[in-house]
Amino acid sequence: MITDPVVLVASTLVLAVGTFAFRVAGPLLRAKVEISDRTQRLVAVSAVVLLAALVATSALLEGQEFAGVARPAGVAVGGVLAWRKAPFVLVVIAAAGTAAGLRLLGVP
Repeated sequence: MITDPVVLVASTLVLAVGTFAFRVAGPLLRAKVEISDRTQRLVAVSAVVLLAALVATSALLEGQEFAGVARPAGVAVGGVLAWRKAPFVLVVIAAAGTAAGLRLLGVP
């Protein structure tokens, strides 16, 4: 744990400058660097894959353990409703209600 305030402030400033430089580099280099259509599609697909992996790990795991059946069932109900273009409020309430109902029935 860093306790020296000078080191903490200096590292925060270095990270802030690096973050700003990284964000500014995109628009500045966009005209100078040509990215192929295939690479652009790959980046778009990779974002979807990353989001799907995040959803899967959040839905299936609690820490290092399996979360049980109720949570993935709720996520599945919410996913189906979202896929069917149901209103967002309905998706959230149905997913939470499914998980809560199953837990109420004793399903882990």
